[in-house]
Amino acid sequence: MQQLLLDISTQKTPSLEKFVTGKNEELLELLRHLALRQSPEHFIYLWGESAVGKTHLLKALAQYLPARYISAQSDNESFLYDPHITLYLLDDCDSLSAEKQIAAFNLFNDVRANQAFLVTTGATSPSHLPVRDDLKSRMSWGLAYRIHGLTDEEKMDALKKVAQERGFSLSQDVLPYLITHYPRDMHSLVVILDALDRYSLQTKRAITLPLLREMMQQTENKNA
Repeated sequence: MQQLLLDISTQKTPSLEKFVTGKNEELLELLRHLALRQSPEHFIYLWGESAVGKTHLLKALAQYLPARYISAQSDNESFLYDPHITLYLLDDCDSLSAEKQIAAFNLFNDVRANQAFLVTTGATSPSHLPVRDDLKSRMSWGLAYRIHGLTDEEKMDALKKVAQERGFSLSQDVLPYLITHYPRDMHSLVVILDALDRYSLQTKRAITLPLLREMMQQTENKNA
């Protein structure tokens, strides 16, 4: 059974369809157009607190080639403009080193000169980013959207729908415990829920709170 247990650290490929919209419908519609290179906006900045889905959205957009996802820890070559890439996705701009800030500044200029697209993210609004002023001004190009996180009720409603779509039921105490004891971003919660469904099938037991605790303990032991 240990070999069959889903490794919860394994993340499925993010997609725009898997992003739970909440109050972000306008943003999702814009990103759908951008993915098809049909957006009039060439620069978009996304910001919000941790675990609201910034990285999920960038990695979802990266599936629409030709695109390049760039993290704050990516090597310098990743920041270089490539005429074959039409969409650049720069994550966690508030964590850019001084050297990477220069590289990001140059990328902004190259993207604009070549009419490509660039989506960036950060923890705060552009004006409060802890970066050099010339880069901060580039971050203000185009549109800036704050990503609104889901309430606990919205998360539980979304997870109930996931369970219904997967064809399994949950005892009523599972979801309140899940969203208060484990990673709170929807992508991680859905991964855990999928793992719980598989564990339920493997053990031939109903999905209850004791089953969730047992599965998570076995997963922790496996990954220790």
